Amino acid sequence: MPKANVYDMAGKQIGEVELPKAIFGIEPNVSVMHDVVKNHLANCRQGTQSALTRAEVSGGGRKPWRQKGTGRARQGSTRAPQWTHGGIVFAPKPRSYRYTLNKKVRRLALKSALSAKAAEGKVIVVDDLGMDAPKTKTFKQLLDTLGADKALVVTPCPNVVKSARNIPGVVTTPPTLINVYDIMNANYFIVHQPYLATIEEVFA
Repeated sequence: MPKANVYDMAGKQIGEVELPKAIFGIEPNVSVMHDVVKNHLANCRQGTQSALTRAEVSGGGRKPWRQKGTGRARQGSTRAPQWTHGGIVFAPKPRSYRYTLNKKVRRLALKSALSAKAAEGKVIVVDDLGMDAPKTKTFKQLLDTLGADKALVVTPCPNVVKSARNIPGVVTTPPTLINVYDIMNANYFIVHQPYLATIEEVFA
């Protein structure tokens, strides 16, 4: 059964907790994790790039010189791709890069990512992550004490979200919206202890 250390808001270890084996204790599938991360990045692309083809570049209506007799290569337009200021061959146009993966594949990748973090000892549980008011300095001190420089913090607490949003490398998310990319991109997975049960309920 995988385990993780439990800390208080002062960064002091106060115990240990068993992590759900169905989520944090499987054999990580690297290939599936790669597929899901690639899918996530593709779905994030805006796809707004655009360039002009030779038909869309202004000008070029007159034949540059006569067909024969000049000794030069025949040309029909100064907006052909080989000319300066000419059009682009197979010009990129706005399109969607979005594609979908099977739900079971995405679920396996999430469990694999969490299990990999647990195997590395990079899962940190905080017993009470609630804050009375947003305070970036207080939350930064906690992260420094834990040694978690680049972390994914799992909690829906608004004060924690506001405290963490100005700290470089720190991402917050509700327990129902964690994703493989954020887990793999972070060095540490920090979770508010009551929401371990939520993660198990949603993703097991």
